[in-house]
Amino acid sequence: MATVHHSACPLNCWDSCGFLVTVEDGKVMKVEGNPEHPITQGKICGRGRMLENRANSQERLLYPLKKAGDSFVQISWENALDEIAGKLAYYKETYGSTSVLHSHDYANSGLLTNLDSRFFNLYGGVTELTGSICWGAGIEAQNWDFGDAYSHAPEDLKNSKHVVIWGRNVARTNMHLYQNLQAVKKNGTKLYVIDPIYNATAKLADEYISIKPGFDGLLAAGIMKEIMRLNLQDEEFLVNHTVGLSDLLGVLNSVTLESISEMTEVPAEIITHLAKVYADRPVSTIMGLGMQRYENGGNTIRLIDALVAVSGNIGIPGGGANYANKQVGQSFAFNEMTLPKRKTASRTFTMMRQAEGILSAIDPEIKMGIVTCGNPMTQVPDTNRVKEAFSSLETLVVIDQFMTDTAMLADYVLPAATVFEVEDVYYSSMYHHYVNHGPKLVEPPGEARPDAWIWTELAKRLGFGEEFDFTREGFLGMGLASLVENGITLDKIRTEKFVELPVNKIPWSDRHFKTPSGKYEFTSSKGNLSLSLPTETKWTNPELAKKYPYTFLTIHPLRSNHSQHFQLFEPAPYVKVEIAESVAVEKGLKNQDHVRVWNDRGEINGYVSVMKNAHPGTVNIDEGLSARFGGSVNQLTSSRESDNGLGSTLYDCLVNIEKVEFI
Repeated sequence: MATVHHSACPLNCWDSCGFLVTVEDGKVMKVEGNPEHPITQGKICGRGRMLENRANSQERLLYPLKKAGDSFVQISWENALDEIAGKLAYYKETYGSTSVLHSHDYANSGLLTNLDSRFFNLYGGVTELTGSICWGAGIEAQNWDFGDAYSHAPEDLKNSKHVVIWGRNVARTNMHLYQNLQAVKKNGTKLYVIDPIYNATAKLADEYISIKPGFDGLLAAGIMKEIMRLNLQDEEFLVNHTVGLSDLLGVLNSVTLESISEMTEVPAEIITHLAKVYADRPVSTIMGLGMQRYENGGNTIRLIDALVAVSGNIGIPGGGANYANKQVGQSFAFNEMTLPKRKTASRTFTMMRQAEGILSAIDPEIKMGIVTCGNPMTQVPDTNRVKEAFSSLETLVVIDQFMTDTAMLADYVLPAATVFEVEDVYYSSMYHHYVNHGPKLVEPPGEARPDAWIWTELAKRLGFGEEFDFTREGFLGMGLASLVENGITLDKIRTEKFVELPVNKIPWSDRHFKTPSGKYEFTSSKGNLSLSLPTETKWTNPELAKKYPYTFLTIHPLRSNHSQHFQLFEPAPYVKVEIAESVAVEKGLKNQDHVRVWNDRGEINGYVSVMKNAHPGTVNIDEGLSARFGGSVNQLTSSRESDNGLGSTLYDCLVNIEKVEFI
């Protein structure tokens, strides 16, 4: 008999949806939206629906595997855990605990995914990753400006007179915000989209502004110049609640509006028009994560933040520099779960530069890697270098549900349970502020095991098993301990299915910022604003631009959360090379032509799809496609870090393209 249960989406996504899951004979049969959820209201995307296929896929890893020559053989859990624990003990004793690298990403938004950090801290501390391939430069930028990265609650959008969606296709990445935009537009709010690609969100907008990729910060500077020239700035906010205004003015005065228009490829009259829009408060600025994936990425977000500040749209209903909402994650008692003070050694690499870190590390060298919630062979920049690095390790362990490109390199592959096979609570620090409950609904197939079980068994073998001697319920109680005073307990979350977390729905409304000065900081103790440009452009590297004349983007795929779902697609996916009409004309290309895209880092082959209204000179290949389908696109991208050191430069990339007869 079929039964229907509440659940939640685990994907690292803006929407963090509530689910209704149909189970029959111990098997997940259908995943649908829960209409009771206050934000997602019964609507979910194809990525969420595909979690049913993911749980039931014939390609699921069912047993622990060990590399034997060029292939894998099944091994018992007992032997796998004994051998892995033995290697961990050996490397710690012989070289020190930081000879082990923990490579991770954010494939799962469950609270208990943080138990891997508990394990490694109790082990003694390993080499860890800092920053983020995805949003790191922008988070750090807002830390400099505001002291943290907070966004307005979804329901505040109804207070906005204007909404500027800057570098973000919410129709693809945040469907419930898209619905919210549709609703406020009907009530008279004006929508503006600034993006190099005329996407589905741009079609909804009242106005679309096409911009050269990577020049968004410069456009923000131009808008500020015009606000100042027209005397439209919020003088009270600037005088009483900011520091460094004179430095900002110096930056703005260092460039002309004509130069900004030329470099951004946005007409000057449009820049003036946007100045008047921003002065017509309240204006909500909704930023995407791609704009900061350039070497000037931190400054890009800081300049957009500055525009929001100058125009008086900080801390008011309907306003905001909405990039992330770290208030959500800050609600939980992570230190109780992860025990950071228990580690006795530490070393860090940035997530972007982990390949270089592995290959260059000394005292000690990196001997062993353990990969959780990630697939660096597909997702980390400069794939060829990543393969060299991870292949150089003496021992590589991957915990996953499928045989990913990274797992193919491993010495041990351990099969993990999926969302419907464990209990957890799920949240996202990107859009809304509800925590969702996900109960255990079915048993894991084969010998797949929850991550927490794996860490517990390894801890027992390494002598600190008592620190994992908790039920899953006990661990969840640890993480929720900081919310008890607000009346939020595991029992409440289980009963109510989704619970609103205690956040400030209009951040900075009290004009008290978390910066050292307590004010909004145009000038930060960590660095000054600048009008820096991307590294790979005709303005900064004309010789490189002659060789590789096209700007290359690697946006998020529509149907997969990064690399997680592609193996489930029918028919099988392929490399789609999206090009602006200007590129098609210059190269004599048409839809479905076979092409090679290349630069000095590598090359990839695929099939042309001509984009209508994309900014001239733009090429895109969606990220996440594995080698088995012709990827990874990161064969072309750089592992350089952003200007503030905590973000990637995936979009700071030039390429060339040519038609080829065969692939």
